[in-house]
This record gives sequence, C-alpha cells and structure tokens, in this order.
Amino acid sequence: MRKSAAAALDVCGVLVFVAIGRASHQEAASLTGFATTAWPFLVALAVGWLVTRAWRGRAEALVPVGVGVWASTVALGMALRVVSGQGTATAFIVVTCLFLALMLLGWRAVALLVTRRRTPAAR
Repeated sequence: MRKSAAAALDVCGVLVFVAIGRASHQEAASLTGFATTAWPFLVALAVGWLVTRAWRGRAEALVPVGVGVWASTVALGMALRVVSGQGTATAFIVVTCLFLALMLLGWRAVALLVTRRRTPAAR
C-alpha cells in the first residue's frame, strides 16, 4: 500500500470522527468550528506518524504503527484540546478512543486480513 493512501485513510478517519461528533451535537456547520475541533487530532495524528516512522515502514501495519498512531492521536489530541481550552469530558474521551480505534485500526485490520488471504501459506 502506498504511504500516501495510508495517510489519507488516517486523515479521513479523523475528519469523519470530527464531522459525526459535530453533527451529533448540532454544532454549526462552519468551517472555522470544524477546523477548531479537528486541528488537535490532525496535529496529534501527524505526530503519531512521526513517532512510529510510518512513512519509512509499512504504514498499514496494525502493530506497531497502527496502535502507535492511534494512541498518539488520542492522547496528544486530548492534551492539545486541554491546552486550547476545549472540553475533554470522560464520555468524550471514551468515545474518542473507541471511534478512532475503529477508524485508525479498522482499515489496517482489514488490510491485514486481505493480505493474509492473498498470500499463500508458507509450507
């Protein structure tokens, strides 16, 4: 898989998370509001890619890249929300962990299953 496709899937996962979250709270559909909600997680996602060096190895690897990117995105995203004065209620943290796991780890798990099905078993 190309690194750019992996990065795009991760970014799309974060943006879907933000869009669904904002819509579920009937928040205004302004570009500024969307960007304010998204930036902490997008910055944290980029840091996750840097820390795991996802661009150098297999960005689609579930472990350690996927788990590292997910953990960084959640932990640093929440820290950046606190620093920027945004909320981090316990329920929001739980939903963030679960939804971003689905988005950032889900496509990697599917890629792993597809790869295993295409690769003949070693004999």
